[in-house]
Amino acid sequence: MTKRTQAKYKIDRRMGENIWGRPKSPVNSREYRPGQHGQGRRAKLSDYGIQLMAKQKLKGYYGDLTEKQFKRIFAEADRRRGDTGEIFVGLLECRLDAVVYRSKFVPTIFSARQFVNHGHVTVNGKKVNIPSFMVKVGDVIEIREKSRQIPMVIQGIQSNERDIPDYISIEKDGVKATFLRVPALDEIPYAVQMEPNLVVEFYSR
Repeated sequence: MTKRTQAKYKIDRRMGENIWGRPKSPVNSREYRPGQHGQGRRAKLSDYGIQLMAKQKLKGYYGDLTEKQFKRIFAEADRRRGDTGEIFVGLLECRLDAVVYRSKFVPTIFSARQFVNHGHVTVNGKKVNIPSFMVKVGDVIEIREKSRQIPMVIQGIQSNERDIPDYISIEKDGVKATFLRVPALDEIPYAVQMEPNLVVEFYSR
């Protein structure tokens, strides 16, 4: 088991929720937290603790971004006019690794980051290997020809675990996607409830 896979499962157990909705999540059989004291009774969280948990859950969902990366995206959302929470999750969904994951090119958000990093993806015909690259409306994201037979690509495309959301259009062969629009919160297919409003409150303290 890779370090990334272990981290992914620890995030689930730390949150006490199957945040990606995967059948293999250990939370399906062990709802307690990891570690020696994981089965102890959870203390009642303060307002700060609830906000922190909401922030950690959303950050973990997108591949456990670093705090610096996550806060930078929040700062951009806060700078724009409108509902900061809605704008924030919309920006997270514009990341190239998130679009690759939503397009089912690969099975997990962690593998999406690795997949992009290794240069298997093009945006509008040009290779992009930066997972944090911000996709724009109308951009075409495609798996490079030589990368289409990689086992995890075949697994991702054939997987029935997730549906492709309406804000992404997929061609029949499943290797090319068009980003149609920045989604609203209620369009994003989170497996569990996300509360970006609490993240806004956390960073506004």
